[in-house]
Amino acid sequence: MPELLHTLHVDLASVAADRSYPIQIGRGLITDASIWQPLVEGRGVILVTDDQVGPLYGEAVKAALAGAGQLTEVVLPAGESHKDMTFIQQILDAALAERHERGSLFVALGGGVVGDMTGFAAACFLRGADFVQVPTTLLAQVDSSVGGKTGVNHAMGKNLIGAFHQPQQVVIDLDTLATLPAREYAAGLAEIIKYGLIRDAEFFAWLIDNAEALKSRDAAALAFAIERSCAIKAAVVAADEREGGVRAHLNFGHTFGHAIERIQGYGDWLHGEAVAAGMVLASRLSVLRGTLDPQVVDRLTAFNQSVGLPVSLPADVTAQAMLDAMGSDKKVSGGKVRYIVLSQLGEAVVAENVTDDDIARVIDA
Repeated sequence: MPELLHTLHVDLASVAADRSYPIQIGRGLITDASIWQPLVEGRGVILVTDDQVGPLYGEAVKAALAGAGQLTEVVLPAGESHKDMTFIQQILDAALAERHERGSLFVALGGGVVGDMTGFAAACFLRGADFVQVPTTLLAQVDSSVGGKTGVNHAMGKNLIGAFHQPQQVVIDLDTLATLPAREYAAGLAEIIKYGLIRDAEFFAWLIDNAEALKSRDAAALAFAIERSCAIKAAVVAADEREGGVRAHLNFGHTFGHAIERIQGYGDWLHGEAVAAGMVLASRLSVLRGTLDPQVVDRLTAFNQSVGLPVSLPADVTAQAMLDAMGSDKKVSGGKVRYIVLSQLGEAVVAENVTDDDIARVIDA
């Protein structure tokens, strides 16, 4: 039987009341017709998934969408290497060929790549259509499905083409994690511990203490970690929807991580793996600047190792290659790379006056 465990809200009422939306967390939700009926009744649906998730959950979700007026399914090739404009075109072609209207609803069933691309396609379709996020990976459940960042990669860098387009709803079904490969699951834990580092020291301590329970996918530990992560993300997005201030703190470790992904070619390391190594580097930078206890780096490193995440750069990646790659990151402002560091455990800030020598020292440490 479907079980709804938590309902959170991304509160954008200060912008527009109808832009706020719920995040539902539970079990068996994606096949619960009662959740879908008010979303799809009388409107067309474009269901976007990939060739890994579709065979697992596609038929069950389509059955739950029986109240839709017209259903179009788009199955994309899985993986970060396919996150580009070619496949945005495939989604839009399908929606236009079947004469969907602006009132149709896009549904993203899959991980962060599917969610980002579906949201961007919805933002572009007839100048803006609604979409729902149904994240099936841990990383997408706690990060990319919440907050309205959508887009695709470019040869010059990650997520350089995109739009802010908030979902109408986020449906997180914990049962989908049962089929998630161990490496993908670990990648999601990287984004979870990030929230403790930048926003909640007590949550960081809890994660360290419960690393083994999380690694073994203990149901109670996992439900708490996801709920707490989504609550932190929702609060940050509500305070700063378009990353003009505090939302930038969510990029802790990402400037380094995106550089790793670009150097290696998207799809070699998973996004969460690159961020995990990036957070170790960003924490070392915080220690170098004198704002963070070195023990935090040790605890983060131990956590990463215990759950199967990287703690350093790939062996063939040099400091100069990282500096070159970070120079074209979308977070560059005024010609300078913006690094997020910790002023203390649980508090993040945008660092000023970080030099290339500082970065080289951190990378070569």
